[in-house]
Amino acid sequence: MPHRSVSHPSGVASSRAVAATTRIRACSFIRRRSLRERRAQLDCTWPPRLAPRRAAAQYPRSPSCTPRRLTARIRSPPHSRLVSSLINRQILLVSRPTAEPTADNFRLVESPVPTLADGQVLVRHHFLSLDPYMRGRMSEAKSYSAPQPLNAVMIGGTVGEVVESRSPRFAPGDQVVGMGGWQEYSVVDATGPSMLRKVDTTHIPLSAYLGAVGMPGVTAWYGLMKIIAPKPGSTVVVSAASGAVGSAVGQLAKVHGARAVGIAGGAEKCRYVTEGLGFDACIDYKEHRDLGALSKALKAACPDGIDGHFENVGGMILDAVMLRANAFARVAICGMIAGYNGEPIPMTYPQLILTNRMKVEGFIVSEHMEVWPEALTELGTLVATKRLTYRETIAEGLASAPEAFFGLLKGKNFGKQLVKLA
Repeated sequence: MPHRSVSHPSGVASSRAVAATTRIRACSFIRRRSLRERRAQLDCTWPPRLAPRRAAAQYPRSPSCTPRRLTARIRSPPHSRLVSSLINRQILLVSRPTAEPTADNFRLVESPVPTLADGQVLVRHHFLSLDPYMRGRMSEAKSYSAPQPLNAVMIGGTVGEVVESRSPRFAPGDQVVGMGGWQEYSVVDATGPSMLRKVDTTHIPLSAYLGAVGMPGVTAWYGLMKIIAPKPGSTVVVSAASGAVGSAVGQLAKVHGARAVGIAGGAEKCRYVTEGLGFDACIDYKEHRDLGALSKALKAACPDGIDGHFENVGGMILDAVMLRANAFARVAICGMIAGYNGEPIPMTYPQLILTNRMKVEGFIVSEHMEVWPEALTELGTLVATKRLTYRETIAEGLASAPEAFFGLLKGKNFGKQLVKLA
């Protein structure tokens, strides 16, 4: 308050001043005592490992103090979280589908986020990736990887932010990509090798690390560069060309001087493949319902034959491509989505592999981690410079994941299918 001069009648001023001084000192003492008591009350609301040294030493905890909530008058340390008060929503696989998966195969549950141990990191997921390979993991059939366990969080790639860390390798605020699964939070052990990796979002959006600069992009890069190995002027055909993997394959083929021809379902998708992604041509397989018609369409789109093929679907599409393949053509088989629900997908002309001396190779990108740094460097540069474009289909909220996954398997999405979680 500003200082003010006040005049008083002689003799009265002295006694009034003494009384006023006494009152001021008394009020100051009361305020100091009140502040000490209030500070003690506030300090006891810190969880044990976040409590200031002063609070721990001077103000013993009262049994009534609850460490789950900080008083609004006190600010928590940057990025800290009271883990015990967080609720994690998760989707579990509770039964195995016999044909097409349904909502009954999944269950949405809630559980508390566990307190971190030394070396662990808590990640808040922003996006969940949905991918066709998940359908194969839902089955007990023998495959390249163990089946998804029942009554466990469904597997899946995620990107998000570290909100609490007890590892020197990660700090709150770090943007990361990992395999957090179908849930809003994940606790990751960072003491040894882990799938959690820091990413730079300065020039590349966080969600792109689940698509063009993530597993789908590396899948496209490996199949094209290491198996098909296109030469300038050669023709590369890509099935599921509007999807996350297929769209990257065609664009990478163009970057390396090849001609790119896509196969997709529907006029809108084919228009996106040619006009949006820059493919030289795209065939709508829905307009060519039998092998003969599809083969004829491929002949028109690929007058010089097919030198390389990136297969995501299988079935009739693979048969039609093989009928138009040149000698020494190379086929990279990434997926067989036509048979993911258990339907047999026989090959009509296997003898063409011999007569055309074709190389047909299936691959799992997670078995080739040695190429990831090289692939991610090229993909990141292309995305940052806008030479590699992509499209995302985004469902809102964890509860929407099953329906979005069903749509992915039916080809309803454009580009990368994501679920936004935060």
